[in-house]
Amino acid sequence: MTRISDAIKTDHRQIEACYDKIINSNDPDEQTRWQNQFTWELARHSIGEELVVYPAFETHLPEGKDMANKDRQEHQVVKELLKQFQEMKSSDPKFMSTIRTLMDNLSPHIKEEEEQDLVRLEGALDQAESERMATSFGRTKMFVPSRSHPSAPNKPPFETAVGLLTAPIDHIADIFRKFPDHSISPNPSTK
Repeated sequence: MTRISDAIKTDHRQIEACYDKIINSNDPDEQTRWQNQFTWELARHSIGEELVVYPAFETHLPEGKDMANKDRQEHQVVKELLKQFQEMKSSDPKFMSTIRTLMDNLSPHIKEEEEQDLVRLEGALDQAESERMATSFGRTKMFVPSRSHPSAPNKPPFETAVGLLTAPIDHIADIFRKFPDHSISPNPSTK
């Protein structure tokens, strides 16, 4: 079984791989496809962390509330940048600088999360708890919005309610977006 830290790290590598595909491509269609994949991965990952991981910080760690609040603030900056990026065309002169700025903000967050936050959390969880969290994290990502909505609340239960209302709209729109190697949205509920 997968531990929560492994699930989070897997997502981080997928987000970084999408970023690499975008910045290393000169093909506008390919950039658009990877832009949609990047947005889909990062939006779902961020909300999944806010609904599953950050409450676990608050519950299991003495400094968890401060950690969760700091991470939520960092996510807010990333969500605002992602909102700008997801609405750009690959031909926009600011397309590349926007995603680079986004990753300049996201990369230190990822590093701190992997090297400090998740290490502390795993130290407070037993194997079974960590595995249950990983399962919950994966399931949660199936039901959350697939686009950035930075004005939405970022704490449960309000985020959950807003997400349940917003997600179907995002998922329907994803059907009409181009994704790499997919004829329709990568969302498993649309297959």
